[in-house]
Amino acid sequence: MKRLLIAAGGGGDPITAAMVHAALHGADTPALVLTYAWERLVVDPVPGPRRAADFTGTEPAAPGLALITPATAPRAPAGSLLPRLSGALRPRLGLLDPYGGTLGLARQVAAAARWCGAERIDLVDVGGDIVARGDEPTLRSPLGDALAVAACAEAGLPTTVYVAGPGLDNEVPLPDLLPRLGPPALRLDAAHTEAVSGVFDWHPSEASALLVAAARGIRGVCGTRDAPRPVLLDDTARQVHRLTLDRVLGLSPLARALTGCSSLEEAEEASRAVCGFSEIARERRRAADPATPPAPHRPDRDPAALLDRFAAWERETLARGIAYATTRRITEELDLTAAEARALLAGLRTAGPERHVPPLWRLAAG
Repeated sequence: MKRLLIAAGGGGDPITAAMVHAALHGADTPALVLTYAWERLVVDPVPGPRRAADFTGTEPAAPGLALITPATAPRAPAGSLLPRLSGALRPRLGLLDPYGGTLGLARQVAAAARWCGAERIDLVDVGGDIVARGDEPTLRSPLGDALAVAACAEAGLPTTVYVAGPGLDNEVPLPDLLPRLGPPALRLDAAHTEAVSGVFDWHPSEASALLVAAARGIRGVCGTRDAPRPVLLDDTARQVHRLTLDRVLGLSPLARALTGCSSLEEAEEASRAVCGFSEIARERRRAADPATPPAPHRPDRDPAALLDRFAAWERETLARGIAYATTRRITEELDLTAAEARALLAGLRTAGPERHVPPLWRLAAG
């Protein structure tokens, strides 16, 4: 018997699902987390989600259920961090393939439940876009979450929805979000983050990293990369809210519009009708116009010059009232290669160990 969880949006949601599972059932309780292979273009340059055929080495646990293992690998040119994540998290990871729409996902969920011997589902979202109305100007990625909600309804298994870290994805403004969620069911603490310790040394998820930071007691304003405003880490940021599936369906016009959907193309059309955009189309446009890669060598990329560039960036960021930054924000705003980021962050740890408050970086004046 295994607990069955669904990471609603892909990306870093399986990390959050592992933490919520640890809080609800204990980290050592056997579990399966179903997740999309739908990751940032910096990880996977191919727009949209991946399907099982985009990987080698998946484990066919049952008809309709493919498990991701550390031996799994994406087929080029696709990329994915799920194989590495499968080795870092205690729950097993199973792949959600949304190309058959809501109906196809429901069949996968049912297959996973039979394999687990699970009689119910925990559906986990970080941030709260799972209850988006669709007209929020800051909404960026509602489709995966809404498909997961609609699929659980179609599968017919009792489902509880958990929203962890309200507002940390910066998609639904917190004053609008909290009334939809109701009172918190629990709060994460540092012990619940042990299950994901070390993941953020290499995984770019910012919302899940902020949740870990909040659970560990870090408080203050943090800047992230793809967000219109910084995030305030306070006690609200470590809350987990429990909702019924019916409640979420009532809040999400997109999830309701996806009822009976039989293809990803049909799901995209529903997203355009409800939200006015398709996030996959946005990814296609971004992939067709990638940023110019950095030059292989410039004088301002020498180690000492990198520290000077960071110091100037740090002063500017502090002046905007931001006290913490994610690794991803530092790396991308300074236009660093992976090797340069490792060298810079190692230098910061050596010069001031107090700067690193995993998984964030504390900015310092002077």
